Amino acid sequence: MSTMTSHTATRRITPVRAALATLALAFATIAGAWIFEAYGYLPCELCLQQRWAYYAGVPLAALSAALALAGKNGPARLGLSLLAVLFFGSAIFGAYHAGVEWGFWPGPSGCTGAAGAAAPSMDAFLSQLQTVKVVRCDQVAIRILGLSLAGWNAIVSAAICGLSLLGARSARPAA
Repeated sequence: MSTMTSHTATRRITPVRAALATLALAFATIAGAWIFEAYGYLPCELCLQQRWAYYAGVPLAALSAALALAGKNGPARLGLSLLAVLFFGSAIFGAYHAGVEWGFWPGPSGCTGAAGAAAPSMDAFLSQLQTVKVVRCDQVAIRILGLSLAGWNAIVSAAICGLSLLGARSARPAA
């Protein structure tokens, strides 16, 4: 019975559904990041780098959905597998950034408050203060339910990874 239930649950997650759900979740996540930025929550260097997975993942999910809708399960399965790998890396990167924010380990020196090159004069230093806005990677701009946006990225990316894996698995031809 357990095998039957597991098999039935896996069959409900088709490649089309997995790709469309991945597309919707990835697009909603990156759109949310843009909305937070529009409301003044400026992203740090690591935040911007975490977006790369979404910039690649949204079109790949759309392509995977189109392939699955066209009945081309082999290429759709490959696309879903690539999405799983991409978002697995994104989940690890989000967890790394969240760890930097919690102070578990140091982040990159360029955005964690480490001293940069000294200005040659006081006038140059004051000019830098007016023109350069460094958003620190080790300070949380906002917490939602106790997690920073980096922490939420780790969770969402892990969910997208799992969803993509399920879709890729369901696309296998019957043996």
